[in-house]
Amino acid sequence: MTPSEGQVLFDGKDVTTLSPDKRNIAQVFQFPVIYDTMTVYDNLAFPLRNRGVDEARVDARVREIAEMLELEDRLTTRAANLTPDNKQKISMGRGLVRDDVNVIMFDEPLTVIDPELKWKLRSKLKELHQKIAVTMIYVTHDQTEALTFADQVVVMQEGEIVQIGTPVELFERPRHTFVGHFIGSPGMNILPCEVSDKTATFQGHRIELEGAITAASGRTEIGVRPEYVRLGEGGVPAVVRKAADIGRHTVVEAMVGDVTVSAIVDEAPPEQGTEVGIIFEPSQTRLYADGWIATEEARP
Repeated sequence: MTPSEGQVLFDGKDVTTLSPDKRNIAQVFQFPVIYDTMTVYDNLAFPLRNRGVDEARVDARVREIAEMLELEDRLTTRAANLTPDNKQKISMGRGLVRDDVNVIMFDEPLTVIDPELKWKLRSKLKELHQKIAVTMIYVTHDQTEALTFADQVVVMQEGEIVQIGTPVELFERPRHTFVGHFIGSPGMNILPCEVSDKTATFQGHRIELEGAITAASGRTEIGVRPEYVRLGEGGVPAVVRKAADIGRHTVVEAMVGDVTVSAIVDEAPPEQGTEVGIIFEPSQTRLYADGWIATEEARP
């Protein structure tokens, strides 16, 4: 496939026109790609043998990867007899066993794994990444996986990149409302507002923002995470609709007119129907115009 524009560079080398086998890319798919009739050992050895690697090197590398993946005691077992998580370990091992790859691409590799085992495999993959120091591109719809693994996260919406940054940057300062909604649980409050004379108002109340408004055309909204919303006296009048205890803290939903605002509180939540004041932390409250951030970044 030829890109519509631009180049693909690995360490400065243009590989745009090279055939896939010349680019040295390993891929781990959503479902295990292994040979059930082969042993674990032969599955891991196959990518190396297929490239004519010396058998002594094959043996050393297979045993090294098997130890990393905690498969060393199953090397003589046929893959067909393994559990789904161990089959996926083999699939990951086949991508990791080559030491000449430029990048390893993971396409939602934990989708078929039992939820209880996902945490273990996530930790194992993070450990492997640190050990082998190879570039990994990991595609996932699970924000927990993205934030667990990544040094840099690329968030896409309908094929368009809306933000690239560290997990902290995506959480602390979403550049698009989709990022704010997608990253975090619960996601960012996205509240319709009016803008006049460089001032934002929500349900008739002036809202202090992180910095000056840079744009105000199109659909305007205020974005603030529930972590930076508190309940107290003053602020925007609201009525508590419900509270959900999620363990470490409680998520309170309050109604301002017909708009729901979520707040995360550590203390005992007010009862349903209680009138409260909603207060937004100014340094974490931003204006968005047609989805894109439209306030200047707050300075320390």
